[in-house]
Amino acid sequence: MLVALGFLMVATFMALIMTKRMTPLLALILVPTIFGIFTGAGFGLGDMIMDAIKDMSGTAALLMFAIMYFGIMIDVGLFDRLVAGIQKLVGNDPAKVVLGTSLLTAVISLDGDGSTTFIVVTAALLPIYQRLGMSPVVLTCVAGLTNGTLNIVPWGGPTARAAAALHVDAADVFVPMLPSLGIALVVIGLFAWQLGVSERRRLQRERPELWGTEMGGGNITSPSGGKSPAGTAPSGGHLAVLEAVARKGDGSEPATMDGTVLDPNRETLRPKTFYFNLVLTVAIMVLLVVDVLPLSYLFMVGTAIALVVNFPKVSDQVKMIAGHSSEIIAVVSMVLGAAVLTGVLSGTGMVDAMSQWLVAIIPDSLGPYMAVITGLISIPATFLMSNDAFYFGILPVLTEAGAHFGVPAVDMARASITGQPVHMQSPLVPAILLLVSLSRVDLGDHHKKVLWRALVVALVMLVSGVLLGAIHMG
Repeated sequence: MLVALGFLMVATFMALIMTKRMTPLLALILVPTIFGIFTGAGFGLGDMIMDAIKDMSGTAALLMFAIMYFGIMIDVGLFDRLVAGIQKLVGNDPAKVVLGTSLLTAVISLDGDGSTTFIVVTAALLPIYQRLGMSPVVLTCVAGLTNGTLNIVPWGGPTARAAAALHVDAADVFVPMLPSLGIALVVIGLFAWQLGVSERRRLQRERPELWGTEMGGGNITSPSGGKSPAGTAPSGGHLAVLEAVARKGDGSEPATMDGTVLDPNRETLRPKTFYFNLVLTVAIMVLLVVDVLPLSYLFMVGTAIALVVNFPKVSDQVKMIAGHSSEIIAVVSMVLGAAVLTGVLSGTGMVDAMSQWLVAIIPDSLGPYMAVITGLISIPATFLMSNDAFYFGILPVLTEAGAHFGVPAVDMARASITGQPVHMQSPLVPAILLLVSLSRVDLGDHHKKVLWRALVVALVMLVSGVLLGAIHMG
């Protein structure tokens, strides 16, 4: 009964948000509450959910002050030079912009913190997407895919959890999976290029006055208003046309960052404190990696210092805090809403029942293939539950079963981390809620574009791990 209710609850939630019958926040609150009542929990639901909210309070505090801190850094101009460099590198070609999104996300994801990665990526690239008229869902799709795949680095969480749960060395789990990780990143690069080309073609269709009337022929209007021969591009090829798309109005006015968060004329710019802000941000990143202070407290202190130094007047400090309140409310409310879902899943025993059911349905004849089966189970299981629940609850049981058939624990650990590209898209992951909120993207729209691609990447990691000998079977 609990197994059926658990899977039905998650399916109902996904259906409601993907069909836009309900906002993700309301679905996170109402759907688990209704299903929790069906389990007979009654008024006990209150205690379950409050316990989950207590567990999530640190994450909520972290996201609140991280958003405020990086928002201040964006306002004062810390990332303007980074954006200018990215613009120079990718130009105005949507295909290059999307590929650049993947590359930038990959580099920043190496710090192991998804929230920080998504804040920096959206700060640097969302204005470019807006300026070119590109869909922000493409940004969330590519960033979510890339970060989810690189989440298997030893300091990212899942690998460390798997190693701790099975008492193996994290390096022994991760290093043999490096070739599979590389192949997965190549697949993501191909997805990024395909999405970028699709965006380029969409802009061609929607801006025919700049691109010409037909995709495969006809005259193409150049930025200066002249015509190029049929079937040919104006001087500069696609880039010249895309330069025109990136312009305002009729294409005669050069594109700028006016009206975006990186408006070069905004009043909040503080060029005199640029190097102080840079040193402060680097120091916070170093302390984040060294892990000597709780991350939420680290960003609290960083935000306070940033406000005092950049905005000495109390009135300006109040304006800056109020200016980021909408983003903070959107993200923190989603995190607290997710606590209702996790509270009901764990408090009613749904997670335990689902875990036991998954293990019980595996026949003994498939014992020698337990590593591969574990990889396949990790894809939906880590989407439906937290990494802690999977790695400390399900994985040890699966590993014990595999040991009876001679499957090494380290192979089980390697297979278990291949589901991370899908896990990162789960509404139970605060970082993905942050990404879609900052990008002003509906979670259902994000899922429509990203889930099947995440499934492909996860399967590629698993299959390549088997073929390359990192994950043994039989």
